[in-house]
Amino acid sequence: MQVWSKTTLKSLLLPGGVLLLGVAVLVYSGWLTLALPALSFLGYCALIGGMLLAWRFHSSRIFFALVVLFLAQEAIALFGGGGHIAPGTAGWTAVQAAAVLVPLDFVLIALIDERGFTVSATAPGGLFLFVQSVVVAVLCRAAEGLPSPPVRAHHLATSVSAPVSIADYALVVFAAAGILLLARFLLIRKPVDSALLWSLSAFFLALHFSGNTRVATVYSATAACILAASIVENSYLLAYHDELTALPSRRAFNDALLRLQHPYSIAVVDIDHFKRFNDTYGHDTGDQVLQLVAVNLSRVTGGGQAFRCGGEEFNIVFSGKTTSEVVDHLERLRLAIESSKFRMRGADRRGVPRGPDRRNERGRGRARKGDSIRKLAQPQPPAPLSVTVSVGVATSSKQELPAEEVLQAADKALYRAKANGRNRVETASSPRRKTRVAAGIA
Repeated sequence: MQVWSKTTLKSLLLPGGVLLLGVAVLVYSGWLTLALPALSFLGYCALIGGMLLAWRFHSSRIFFALVVLFLAQEAIALFGGGGHIAPGTAGWTAVQAAAVLVPLDFVLIALIDERGFTVSATAPGGLFLFVQSVVVAVLCRAAEGLPSPPVRAHHLATSVSAPVSIADYALVVFAAAGILLLARFLLIRKPVDSALLWSLSAFFLALHFSGNTRVATVYSATAACILAASIVENSYLLAYHDELTALPSRRAFNDALLRLQHPYSIAVVDIDHFKRFNDTYGHDTGDQVLQLVAVNLSRVTGGGQAFRCGGEEFNIVFSGKTTSEVVDHLERLRLAIESSKFRMRGADRRGVPRGPDRRNERGRGRARKGDSIRKLAQPQPPAPLSVTVSVGVATSSKQELPAEEVLQAADKALYRAKANGRNRVETASSPRRKTRVAAGIA
């Protein structure tokens, strides 16, 4: 799997990274001139609006992340004394507690499965956050009467205001949480993981500027906005992307057709004998075949963009390309899919002996012949299966035919590829010479 790509970088930066960068520019440039009451109001609107969105879309993880931000923000406001935070004070203790607990909570939220808003799913998380809040309150109350101890802390220079000291152990927790969230996003590539990473970054800046209530409020509101925006981003992905293959769906394909300008080419790709895969090996194997083909389609060259439009049928759009310019790229795609062997899992091997049977040690010699026969009777692992596809491609003509007619022409070319033996590329303009006929179940 390719870790870094243009799509991955875009998913990582949008919308959380861009939103945080924009807010940072506003803060450092001095263009953000709203008064503190207005900023506080916007911050609470972001928190409440995000919680309502999370509840409406059954996203308990985002809901709990917003609750964590709210509790941390209120603890710092309650014990911070209006922005005067010095080492050893209750406000400083609240900042350090938030700097440790919020990253840990975000990592836990990222690791748990989404279970909606059932009582059994939300009660443990609510109880856990309640206990955390009580512990933080007790620590802050205890610190109110203590002298200020010397603390080795890390200071970050800034021209906006004097930063609040964040202890080294809290910085380590922040860094470790950020690395874990980034690694999880690269593996899972879900908007929630990206949102948790950027929201945690915004909250770090809010803690860093806790001495400046106005700036800290801006970054706290940004952290809440990033989480709320992830719900919209996730809903967009569900609406415009196929969940099984991660390719854009039919709705995205229809939108892409509306933006096309002549000339362009449309290729229709169909998996050969896909129904036989499902009937012979089951739908789980069929899903794996779809994923294998989708991975190759996502790597199509020539500037093509692949879509899953239903079942075993995929479409590829080549903007600004004619048939002669894309047919070689489609041929390379067909060969790449054919060379991607699909190996079935072997049969159940529970009958194979795992070691010497000491209960039958005496009859071991007499049983060797029978064991050899049974070993020969054991089913052997199936040979790798070759998955192939048939492709039909058509290009918009100079008369600027509607995209629907171009798609129909590509469909007819696909049917001709099926009739001519499958595992081949056919163009709508003229029949192509037969390349290779698939053998067996391909």
